Amino acid sequence: MSGLRAYRSEIRWTIVVVVLAVVGVVALWPRDAEQPPGSVAAHPPAASTVDPAQRAAAALQPCPAGSDGPAQLSGVTAQCLADGRPADLAATVAGAPTLVNIWATWCGPCRTELPALQSYAARPGAIRVLGVQVDSDPADGLDLLTELGVHFPNMHDGDNRVRAALKAPGVLPVSYVVTAAGEVRRIDPPVAFESPDEVQAAVDRTLGGAR
Repeated sequence: MSGLRAYRSEIRWTIVVVVLAVVGVVALWPRDAEQPPGSVAAHPPAASTVDPAQRAAAALQPCPAGSDGPAQLSGVTAQCLADGRPADLAATVAGAPTLVNIWATWCGPCRTELPALQSYAARPGAIRVLGVQVDSDPADGLDLLTELGVHFPNMHDGDNRVRAALKAPGVLPVSYVVTAAGEVRRIDPPVAFESPDEVQAAVDRTLGGAR
């Protein structure tokens, strides 16, 4: 009988030791290993550095600065890619009709559309064009604009403030026309422009008689 008690006691202590060992392993397990496949660990992204030579090579036009811009865009700031300084979106589109185009470096159709927008912007009578880069590194954006020969003003929306203010859908590219009176109108359907004529037609259709 005493042998049976000793055997049971030994079993209980073995279980306790195993449980404590498992608890210790779990406590020491690296937290990043708990991320599911394909997920991103919760580490802050590395800060992007833009070489001044990249800005010079891109030769972007400065971001305009007016007054009395659209109320829904007031206080929304982004980085002007021409000089790296903060720019207020409402002030940037104030005073004249403006086509606002949202794009990213990884967006294939954007690479076709950006040169079409540049050609349109160079036309006599064209409304002002403003690019807004999202979801991609500003240094990469400057390199792409340089490669494509795009020089109209561009902003980098690093924290998606511009995108949120415009209530932009989850599709790129997407464009808006802001009237001189400050009304924001999305160009529908949101298709990528392939020529300046397509841009002109979309602007005329969206503006109607508002200039």
